[in-house]
Amino acid sequence: MAMSGFRQVTTGLGLVERVPPEEVLRKTAPGLFRRIPVDRRQALVELLHWAYGAGGGMLFGVLPRRLRRQPWTGPVYGFAFWAVFEAGIAPLLGVDQRRHGGREPLALLADHLLYGVVVAASPWLHAD
Repeated sequence: MAMSGFRQVTTGLGLVERVPPEEVLRKTAPGLFRRIPVDRRQALVELLHWAYGAGGGMLFGVLPRRLRRQPWTGPVYGFAFWAVFEAGIAPLLGVDQRRHGGREPLALLADHLLYGVVVAASPWLHAD
């Protein structure tokens, strides 16, 4: 959810035109996306992104404890999530990656670095 707030800032400033979860929905489920009323689409995009983020948080939770406790692990994990999408998932799905020069990828990278920091800071990951 921290990413959601950050994403509101980057889209509001014009750094990001259309967020990746929306691009994925438009590409993989265009019929579903068109059937959703325009005023509800943002909620669908947000829920999809939260589900993806929750799955990523669970994946982070299965990393070895000694690795999860390192201060650099969260940002590296966020970077890895971003890189896997950019280099693997987006091309596989045919998601348009032509973006606003270097601004949009950097804004999305910052978004995912924040995600990694927040996921790594979760107290349940460090409890015995």
